[in-house]
Amino acid sequence: MHVVHYITRLIVGGAQENTLLTVEDQHHLFGDDVTLISGPGLGPEGSLEERARRGGLDMRILDASRRSIHPWRDWQTYRQLLQLLREIKPDLLHTHSSKAGIIGRIAAAKLKIPCVHTIHGASFHVGQSALAFNLYRWLERRAAPLTDKFISVCDAMTAQYVQAGIASQEKFVTVYSGFDVEPFLHPPRPPYQVRAELGLKPEDVVIGKVARLFPLKGHEFLIRAARSVIDRCPNVRFLLVGDGILRPQFESELAASGIRDRFVFAGLVPPSQVPELIHAMDVVVHTSIWEGLARVLPQGLIAGKPVVSYDIDGAREVVIPGETGFLLPPQSTTELSAAICELATNPALRLQYGETGRTRFTDQFRHKNMTRQIREVYAEVLGRTNGNAG
Repeated sequence: MHVVHYITRLIVGGAQENTLLTVEDQHHLFGDDVTLISGPGLGPEGSLEERARRGGLDMRILDASRRSIHPWRDWQTYRQLLQLLREIKPDLLHTHSSKAGIIGRIAAAKLKIPCVHTIHGASFHVGQSALAFNLYRWLERRAAPLTDKFISVCDAMTAQYVQAGIASQEKFVTVYSGFDVEPFLHPPRPPYQVRAELGLKPEDVVIGKVARLFPLKGHEFLIRAARSVIDRCPNVRFLLVGDGILRPQFESELAASGIRDRFVFAGLVPPSQVPELIHAMDVVVHTSIWEGLARVLPQGLIAGKPVVSYDIDGAREVVIPGETGFLLPPQSTTELSAAICELATNPALRLQYGETGRTRFTDQFRHKNMTRQIREVYAEVLGRTNGNAG
């Protein structure tokens, strides 16, 4: 089959890694004819464009494609996408992310190309302005009839879209966002070596968070909880993996609180380095207030680490209280501090939760399983629309 994937931009992020892995698997493992279309990978988050090109993929860049709403640029993107799709003539278009999902589905409908859309995170969500929230919800309702099938990265995404009146339950299927689990099962380098390079001592209990230093990622709640954690558990250190526009603000706040030395900023790292950094942690914390299903949660569990997360979106599908970690009220700090301290002072509990998570979720999140399930969705759509299952 010939499939085109379109994502708004190819930065370093969960939705982008999911998309790129799917394209790579289709090309290398299943022999599909596949093209990846994206906007430029601009911004401090880093870009996956070089990795895509190294893999020998057919990749096209739409210069006008950006994340922010910009009517003229979005119209240019739509025209450029139409031109590319007419040239490529795919059997199916698979769209990813909010902006690409809207523009791509409209273009596919105009050209009568079957279309599948993945919901990596709801396009209308907490933290948006009322205008953006209502606009995206309205656009999603208008785009739903143009969508042959929705793929949700967790059941929570389906529930939110059905509740918002986007489409009926039957139009959705859950395919968990897979990744290469092997580096999380077997660390590329010994954790003690990685810790030493970061200035972390063997006796430190390392609380880690992997996320861009951007709004909605919730670093501020971890920082607020940190003072109480440090007072109760003096051997705790915090490791933040990722970079972004809020780093100067966070460093300033930590310095003013007198706890800057308890935080290690690893900065922007390539995705290939994330497994060894997670293995250097003792506990993985996720404090975002909006996310589909953060990949770091299953990654942490597969690495054998307990997880602490706010109860948002799909988190409860892997963070199981009393089994794999702690599920907390969003934006809470007292509960966050207590959960971190309970794990920091109980090595046996950390081991128990980590082992349970590794056993339960390793196979579920293998990327080959994800791609196989996605291709089954394609076969269903193509078989229903033109009698060709690919």
